[in-house]
Amino acid sequence: MSAQPAAARTPDTPATTPVSTDTARSPAPRLPDGLAKTPPMGFNNWNSTHCRAEFDEEMVKGIADLFLAKGLKDAGYRYVNLDDCWALPERDANGKLVADPRRFPHGIKAVADYVHSKGLKFGIYTSAGTKTCNEAGFPGSLGHEVSDARQFADWGVDYLKYDNCNNQGVDARYRYRAMRDALKATGRPIVYSICEWGENRPWEWASDVGHLWRTTGDISDSWSSMLGILKQNLPLAPYAGPGRWNDPDMLEVGNGGMTDTEYRSHFALWSMMSAPLLIGSDLRKATPETFEILANKDLIALDQDAAGKQATVLASEDGRWTLVKELANGDRAVALFNETGQPQRITTSARQVGLPQADGYRLRDLWQHRDQHTTGTISATVPAHGTTVYRVSADRRWADHPPAVEAGTDGIPLVETGTPTALRSTVGNLGGTPARDVRVALRAPDGWQVTATSPATARALPGGATLRTDWEITAPAGARPGAYDLTLTAAHRAPDGQRITTTLPGSAHVVVPPPAGTAYAAELPWLTAANGWGPVERNTSVGESEAGDGGQLTIGGAAFAKGLGAHAPSEVSFYTGGRCTAFHARVGIDDESGDKGSAGFEVWADGERLTESGTMTGKDTARTVDADVSGARTVRLVVTDGGDGVDHDHADWGDARFSC
Repeated sequence: MSAQPAAARTPDTPATTPVSTDTARSPAPRLPDGLAKTPPMGFNNWNSTHCRAEFDEEMVKGIADLFLAKGLKDAGYRYVNLDDCWALPERDANGKLVADPRRFPHGIKAVADYVHSKGLKFGIYTSAGTKTCNEAGFPGSLGHEVSDARQFADWGVDYLKYDNCNNQGVDARYRYRAMRDALKATGRPIVYSICEWGENRPWEWASDVGHLWRTTGDISDSWSSMLGILKQNLPLAPYAGPGRWNDPDMLEVGNGGMTDTEYRSHFALWSMMSAPLLIGSDLRKATPETFEILANKDLIALDQDAAGKQATVLASEDGRWTLVKELANGDRAVALFNETGQPQRITTSARQVGLPQADGYRLRDLWQHRDQHTTGTISATVPAHGTTVYRVSADRRWADHPPAVEAGTDGIPLVETGTPTALRSTVGNLGGTPARDVRVALRAPDGWQVTATSPATARALPGGATLRTDWEITAPAGARPGAYDLTLTAAHRAPDGQRITTTLPGSAHVVVPPPAGTAYAAELPWLTAANGWGPVERNTSVGESEAGDGGQLTIGGAAFAKGLGAHAPSEVSFYTGGRCTAFHARVGIDDESGDKGSAGFEVWADGERLTESGTMTGKDTARTVDADVSGARTVRLVVTDGGDGVDHDHADWGDARFSC
């Protein structure tokens, strides 16, 4: 579960190591046992409900109903799983677990029976400790493995998620093997999910213990959290395969903390990594866009591919990622992922991704569900935080498909109201046949002026050719600072006359120059703000949940009335428009973290790092960070995790200010 923020969730570690009172000591059976041949797909309530009252029998039944009504079962989702808080705080007189009668008045078996009646499977949660991870401390299974496993089997459980809290210092391998043996002894096939957060490198020892293992700490519904977990899980590709999966935690798609573009990246990247796809949003409240993402059968086919190979990193530079996944039929899945806040062109080739030499290749866009062809180039201009995914195959009939046409822009324009701002678009033909009657349009919000200052049409665009168009964009007076939709559309005719339209969603950012004199960062509008836990705070520390839930900024006993409260990893960017000369701050770990936590503080200007603090811990007093930002259009304040994870990394930019 994602029971508590990373800063608050740690296992207990007494000196003694109790022995399970009811676990057999016979030699451990080995996996695989035929279960989880592909990554499990389903639902878990924790990310959307935590322990709130809305988590109950009716919710679980409603989710099962929606699996059928919304086509999720047809797309491959099978498991409806309970997380923490389903039980009473105490066992009964016989040592058995008891379902909370307020949440589950008919008991767990009745809920499992309902889920099974829909042709689905049922999952449950507990911890490999004396209590679970919730603050209320519901019973864990340490010392009760055999009886709890038998109880789960009798209820009809098909999936067990086994957490890591209150573990009393017992060796992880012992604890997780004890439950493995107990589950095996029931005779019921139960998929076993090891949730020890990657602390003991389970990918190195758990392939004969569980079917999947968490590789990271808990995910939160934020871009920075998703990105950090992605980077931890990607290098572990060699350990994944049928019946043994790296688990980078559940999906946040639809919970509201990220944009739809970011959620599409989240889903696509998890699919490329052969990750378990466990929906973490309340489907009763989900938008059509959320269902569209979750039910993308083209992407699900990558996740569920029989070869079971996790994608590997082919290239990574300046926030441009190319991931490649070899599929069972010899095709390659290629994800072009843009980590940055600006559109970026990312390109590779059929040869580089491991396909044999051919005159042409079929290129299927897995978001557009459209087949095209390329003579070898695999490329896209990918929106900020976006991911384009292709399935590529050597195809003798490649010319039967229209040519792949790539459309893009050279960035996100920063627009001061009333002032024309330049932008360039490109349309390129990656195929071997012409794209005819090419027309390009740029659509801005009502009241904006958009003018093409060079040709926006071409009668024909041969293979390998590019149409470049220059534009001027003007935002009306009175437009508020912030991001506005700016959509590029390129239309052309294929050789068979088919009209094809390529749309690239983008944005323009209305900006306001900082005032002359001293400009405090907390009083300026920011271009972007990302945080590991909770939102970036103005003039308070981070409380890890809702805006305004922090306290006074305090580092090493020194209090600051003004500044920014962040939590690693974090980035906050500002428009300075070439009008500022210096940045100053006093930085460090907030005193509310005690002597724990570690982070590094960096100042970047126009893509160049100007200064860094070095790693700071909760034991350090505030450190001064000064940077010369003369002439910079944008400045980014970056917090890194200090290289040891993000627990307790409450990072303060005290007295953060610009001289302009």
